Amino acid sequence: MEYLKLMRPKHYLKNFLVLLPIFFSGNIFNLDYLYVGILGFILFSLVSSFIYIINDINDIENDRKHEKKKERPLAKGTISIKNAIIFAIILLIIVILINIFLVANKVSCIYLCIYLLLNLAYSFGLKEKPILDVIILSSGFLIRILYGGVLLNIPISNWLYLTILTGALYMSIGKRRNELNKNGNSTRKVLKFYSKEYLNQNLYMFLTLTMVFFSLWTIDMDNKYLIYIVPFVIMWTMKYNLDIDNSNSYGDPVEVITGDKLLLVSSVLIAFSFFIIIYIL
Repeated sequence: MEYLKLMRPKHYLKNFLVLLPIFFSGNIFNLDYLYVGILGFILFSLVSSFIYIINDINDIENDRKHEKKKERPLAKGTISIKNAIIFAIILLIIVILINIFLVANKVSCIYLCIYLLLNLAYSFGLKEKPILDVIILSSGFLIRILYGGVLLNIPISNWLYLTILTGALYMSIGKRRNELNKNGNSTRKVLKFYSKEYLNQNLYMFLTLTMVFFSLWTIDMDNKYLIYIVPFVIMWTMKYNLDIDNSNSYGDPVEVITGDKLLLVSSVLIAFSFFIIIYIL
């Protein structure tokens, strides 16, 4: 159970972005596409778990001072650093073997490598560099959908690319803003470079851009009914904003969404609406 906690499976929710190209291209019932997509989801989940473990090892002392992160296996001491390193190496070996023997499109491995290198750089120093820390955090969302597109040979719309990019920046800056509100710069050195005003300005700039790009994406798609989802996504972001404005939230996107039943249910309903419009109407 402790090793499962170390992998942070709750954060695999982000890896569903790998499957978005299949979903939006209308191929969700194509078993060949689905098999490759699920394989990509598994690979990205294992790689992200490897990164989480390395990050937890580097942050072990800071995590012990954090009110929530102190319960993580490494910070708590239920798993030793040595065993965590061995487990991380095993995960990486599994990823390499799956890519060698099961993945047909080897080009997709480049995206996994880029994600791996960027996040290792983040863990070993770039997380303390202002702007770069947020860009690397956001890049993970973008790389996931680009990886899914290359893996399945499905082109990604320019508007969708911009929507994911600005949406990821919005959520990453929201996370930093709330960390600053909660703890000041006591648990993360990079926060001393940011002010609440700066983070708020950029937060709302990227939120606005996200909604504009998303709206343009729905207009650009062949399906004329997609535009009707825009008002519901606007309402969803209003509720998300309300949640991250709550001083008790650290602003982590996964924690925010899974911690609010209304937000979680509305996310499912929006996804279901997409399904009805794309596959039935």
